[in-house]
Amino acid sequence: MAALLKSLVGASEKSARIAQLCRQEEALFQLLIEEKTGTDKNKKFVQDFKTLADVLIQEVIKHDVGKEFPELRGHIGGEESNQFENSLGETLVVQVCATQQDTASLLFTILDRNQPAAELLAAAIHQEVALQDPALDAVALAIPPERLAIWIDPIDSTNQYIRGQARVAPIDGICPSGLCSALVLIGAYDRSSGDPVLGVINEPFFREDPLTHRWQGVYHWGISYQGTSLASLHRPPLRPEPCVVLSSSETPAIQRALRPLYGERLRFASGAGYKMLCVILGLAEAYVLSEGSTFKWDSCAPHAILRALGGGMVDLEAALQAWRAGQRGALPELTYNQPAAGAVGAERWANRGGLVAFMHREHLEVVMATLTTAAL
Repeated sequence: MAALLKSLVGASEKSARIAQLCRQEEALFQLLIEEKTGTDKNKKFVQDFKTLADVLIQEVIKHDVGKEFPELRGHIGGEESNQFENSLGETLVVQVCATQQDTASLLFTILDRNQPAAELLAAAIHQEVALQDPALDAVALAIPPERLAIWIDPIDSTNQYIRGQARVAPIDGICPSGLCSALVLIGAYDRSSGDPVLGVINEPFFREDPLTHRWQGVYHWGISYQGTSLASLHRPPLRPEPCVVLSSSETPAIQRALRPLYGERLRFASGAGYKMLCVILGLAEAYVLSEGSTFKWDSCAPHAILRALGGGMVDLEAALQAWRAGQRGALPELTYNQPAAGAVGAERWANRGGLVAFMHREHLEVVMATLTTAAL
């Protein structure tokens, strides 16, 4: 497990550097954007975009992790297709080639024959990432990789990544929007049970160096497997005045139901992964989402870290049904190995019943009791 964890963390660090690189030059960045259509589109957005950075990062993670762990090949999934259309109307398959030169040649075609940009990105893709983290080396838990599969969200909150707002003032530590919500999410789950096992969240835009104006990132990880829990973070305490983080598009009915519990401490933020991270970091006690607008690649990594810290992520619709039936024990949590029946495209992997991400069981029970009695 130490080797797999280090591989995923290393892949997230390389991914963060690619994401940072692609945002540094606006002229380069404008070459990288494509609008999603058809079944790849998130129904939540009028316009749903992917960038070449998304596609590159996903392919880099697949390539690097699959090379080190061949037993995972064919079991690494993600949000993006690996096809990208350049401004010349050419549709090309994005992949990591055997050599840096070959990758640069492919990117040269994708990037409208822009040789400097192609060479810059190819160098980032083929760079070696050296991790200096004793905590990673100390992980001694053994999990057979052949029992696992992986979900990747290469850049969660792509719309915020495209907008590129660097200086958004936080409210009680939670940024309502901005680059800080653009995260790299890599989660591993048990192929048989669907339970989240290992999660890595990388924040590429954690801090901007005031002198160089280059971005510095930070990563977090957690493991929850057969009663063993390990994490890079400590469990935040349950605060006497709790806060909840919501999507700005959350329904008025849910907002009305939660306001008596939270008062003025309803916070709104972009990016599903970022809102889950707010719960992990103790900036919010819960993230409540009533719509099926998140996907397995959004929630797998944060869910694993929450479980490692003693929290979890329930399927809101199923949990409400269980609560109304008098069930007060373990509530149905999200799982990651089964597509939604009757759905097509990206919707096959939607968390269709909504969700509640939580750190403390006591607070989850208060949320469930509140929503159960509300007229939703």
